[in-house]
Amino acid sequence: MITIETVIRTVGGVRERELRAWIEEGWVRPERQRGVLIFREIDVARVRLIHDLRRDLAIGDEALPVVLNLLDQLYAVRRRLRAVNDAIASQPSSVRRTLRVALRPPRPRAPRKKK
Repeated sequence: MITIETVIRTVGGVRERELRAWIEEGWVRPERQRGVLIFREIDVARVRLIHDLRRDLAIGDEALPVVLNLLDQLYAVRRRLRAVNDAIASQPSSVRRTLRVALRPPRPRAPRKKK
């Protein structure tokens, strides 16, 4: 069980007031059990990400929701690609070979010589 106090100690530089504001904005979504905020490891990673984006990249409060949304989309695509990869890996070798050929990037064309 990870409490807000543990998150603050774990992610150095984050103040409780700041973290509560992120929760209010919906940027971090811990569970609430008997009135106590409970964070999962993924929540702690999200807090660390937000902290780093704000501190290291100077991303402000207005741009942060856009950045987080784009990152969430990217992570969702990675999960789907991993599922596709696992599905392909479970296929017979002939199917995997066919897919490998079909998914090979096209070869670049040689530039045409001017006349």
